[in-house]
Amino acid sequence: MTELVFYIIAVSLCAFAFLSVTVGDVFHSAVCLTFTLLSVAGVYFFLGAPFIGVIQILVYVGGIMTLFIFAIKLTAKIGDASIRQFTRQLWPGAALAGAILALLLAVIRANAWSLRLLPPVQGPDLKQLGVELLTRYLLPFEFISLLLLAALVGAIVIGKVKK
Repeated sequence: MTELVFYIIAVSLCAFAFLSVTVGDVFHSAVCLTFTLLSVAGVYFFLGAPFIGVIQILVYVGGIMTLFIFAIKLTAKIGDASIRQFTRQLWPGAALAGAILALLLAVIRANAWSLRLLPPVQGPDLKQLGVELLTRYLLPFEFISLLLLAALVGAIVIGKVKK
């Protein structure tokens, strides 16, 4: 059953990653990238790293992708039909991706992989990390939040349509 869950997460990760680079509309591409990052967080949760999974969701999905989508929606004429929505380097890019895939497969086949299990590693205590962030490291934590807010305001100002 756990293998089935892993394969579902892996297939959704690959599918959304492929769609994020092949979809013609930039907004739909950003949405597909959001689901790709959520699938990566699912892999982290599946592998027993909930802290990394939560950070993936908070920072990348919650922060970066929200900023991307705001910037896309606030940029004038980003989805206009006069702007070319496809690339002319599709076939050279596909050939390069195929060559890199062949190289990776050759390296994987050339190495003898060890299938022994490593002992589990004790991860950080999430409660203690939260207490440290909101007591000892409160000032840097709040500074980073202000920096992200300034980046969001800057994206709105840059993307604002002038009348």
